[in-house]
Amino acid sequence: MPARNPRFTALAVAMALTAWSGMSSATEQAQQRREGRDVRQDTRQDSRQTKQDCRAANQKSNAGCRQDKRDTKQQGRQTARDIKY
Repeated sequence: MPARNPRFTALAVAMALTAWSGMSSATEQAQQRREGRDVRQDTRQDSRQTKQDCRAANQKSNAGCRQDKRDTKQQGRQTARDIKY
């Protein structure tokens, strides 16, 4: 049985650890993207509800209600960015 080269073994271990570390980072990024996507999706529904509530209560003009919807969506986008970055 041939003797193993210690350099080769150390190199193989280092490469395996580097690959594993990269996969861990990619998995974490994927989780962050999923969470951000979920927040944005929830925000869409919340912004629709905000506009419907505004219009039902006749608080503002349609343009004012639209602006409330935009503001709600922008807050959701910022929350998603905070999660991802």
